[in-house]
Amino acid sequence: MKGRDMDSVVVEHRTRTPSRAGSQARRRPRRAEAEAAVRTLIEWAGDDPDREGLRGTPERVVRAYEEFFAGYVEDPVALLATTFEKAAACDGMVVLRDIRLESHCEHHMVPILGKAHVGYLPAGRVVGISKLARLVEAFAKRMQIQEALTSQIADAIQDVLKPRGVGVVIEAAHQCMTTRGVRKPGVSLVTSRMLGCFRDDPTTRREFLSMIAAPGSAPHGG
Repeated sequence: MKGRDMDSVVVEHRTRTPSRAGSQARRRPRRAEAEAAVRTLIEWAGDDPDREGLRGTPERVVRAYEEFFAGYVEDPVALLATTFEKAAACDGMVVLRDIRLESHCEHHMVPILGKAHVGYLPAGRVVGISKLARLVEAFAKRMQIQEALTSQIADAIQDVLKPRGVGVVIEAAHQCMTTRGVRKPGVSLVTSRMLGCFRDDPTTRREFLSMIAAPGSAPHGG
């Protein structure tokens, strides 16, 4: 969020996520309150927030949170609003593979790192491919569970572009189980959401899955 102060933005919690419980707009805590909360966590962890190495940490953490959770001030629908009608003759599948994914688990607020594959079969409207990557980021930069994130991306494409079908697959490692709890490094979670012909037509679904599994795919989490 370059050049914007999140303190000045009032947003509705979890914009455009019908699968999750909605809530009304609420007052965002002031920056000073957020920094005070970080100081409390440092003290609770057993350290001194006033020692030299930690003196600027509350401010740095708040700035980092502005980046980590910038998706709350993004409108996913607006990202898909500009389409190209000249591409209406396109009858082939559009697939963007290996989109770097960085999110945070809503249960422990630790990173989810991986990649997303997004594809759709146009029905007269095509969006710029950079918008697909930005759509993934808009939903990822929120507190998430991967299952909901996968559905949100697919549903937004279906609702706005109204293609013949949509497919979204996410592969990600969750640090809530690799660095704590069961401590199982190397484990990844794979989720998918298939809509329209991607769900109903086995041939279309196989073509999509074949495309995202093609050689040269970036390593998981890379």
